[in-house]
Amino acid sequence: MRNGDLAIVVDDLSGPAVVAFLDDHVRQMRAISPEGSSHALDLDGLRPPDVTVWSVLDGDDVVGCGALKVLGGGEGELKSMRTAPERARSGIASALLRHILADAAARGLTRVSLETGSTEFFLPARRLYERFGFTYCDPFADYVPDPHSVFMTRKV
Repeated sequence: MRNGDLAIVVDDLSGPAVVAFLDDHVRQMRAISPEGSSHALDLDGLRPPDVTVWSVLDGDDVVGCGALKVLGGGEGELKSMRTAPERARSGIASALLRHILADAAARGLTRVSLETGSTEFFLPARRLYERFGFTYCDPFADYVPDPHSVFMTRKV
């Protein structure tokens, strides 16, 4: 899918640009979240067949990524949403989230949930999810209550 000059593509995680982008994501999430409270998936966690990863490309540059993990029972989990820091608040996350939710609907999923951080750093992400109709919920799947985590969900 193209969005202006951006392309949203399914990524096999083999290119060095996406590997570096996701390594930066995991490193940042682990640096700002207490041990045991960072749920960002590393490359191995994003490779199983029940996970689809999309990269947002501006030419050859990876400027965003996101993933959808199918949980079963018609439910999915949004994972690894990230926009390049220098491109924050430029519409990349909104375009990608729209794309992922459309894909979830096309697959017949009825609900998409997510876990994100509870601190001020994650406030822009929580506001984005709220704008897309996500509401706060209890932990889902294998998550447990954690003061550093916020759980959100929406029907597709």
